[in-house]
Amino acid sequence: MTEVTKTPKEATAAKKAAPRAESYDIAKSDETLDLAKDLAKFIKDNKLSTQVQGKEFVNVEGWQYAGSRLGIVPVVEHVINLSNDQEIKYQAKVTLFDLRHGVTVGAGFAICSNKESGKKFYQEFAIASMAQTRAIGKAYRNILAWIIRAAGYEPTPAEEMEYSGNVPAPVVAPSVVAETAPVMRALTTAPAEAPAVEPAASVPVQYATASQKEEIIRLLNHPLVTRQEKTKMLLNINRLDEERATQAIAKLRKAIEDREGTSAVAA
Repeated sequence: MTEVTKTPKEATAAKKAAPRAESYDIAKSDETLDLAKDLAKFIKDNKLSTQVQGKEFVNVEGWQYAGSRLGIVPVVEHVINLSNDQEIKYQAKVTLFDLRHGVTVGAGFAICSNKESGKKFYQEFAIASMAQTRAIGKAYRNILAWIIRAAGYEPTPAEEMEYSGNVPAPVVAPSVVAETAPVMRALTTAPAEAPAVEPAASVPVQYATASQKEEIIRLLNHPLVTRQEKTKMLLNINRLDEERATQAIAKLRKAIEDREGTSAVAA
């Protein structure tokens, strides 16, 4: 049989036409650099970055996308209530689980408090949720910061920049201070009888348990679950409450059973 030799041009065209890898390997530098290019486009197209003083910081959804392409998903280990009578405060711990190798590859801790700038009237569930969101970003930052940097963004999750003190206060010219002083005095001497605005009552939310998340991850790793379904679920797994997590598990099991039945009939 005569072997047909491809020209360099034909070889290049064939390489471009080859199917794209479903996921990348963090241990291979060429694949992670390809991921950085893919990540830069995804973040830009979906507006998943926040600008702070002229620099672009990636939102947690962008970090989750990078992790999902590497088969690394976040699992909330715990959320601890550190609140007292004067403050609503939560600490969260998130671990990163490598689906392909079945091992934990990283972790991150974070805290959120209503004492932070702009969070005075946040409800309790929102404080707990932000602690988890920050912990997810922190966990991914610990292992993927260089990939985000290679994609052209700052290697700090945007949610971390919300901490009070991370953004310097603007410098106000003395002339502006002098002009606004009478107004500020008037505001600070307002009648004491003015009614205070009370924060809305907090409504605790029962988030999905660690065992529910582990079961969802196990089902998502089934070969009959598509990459699109897996990515969508992983990006939202830490927002599920217990009821929605139970529904998600039931739907995944049914979808897998239906597809297994279809495959058996086809065979």
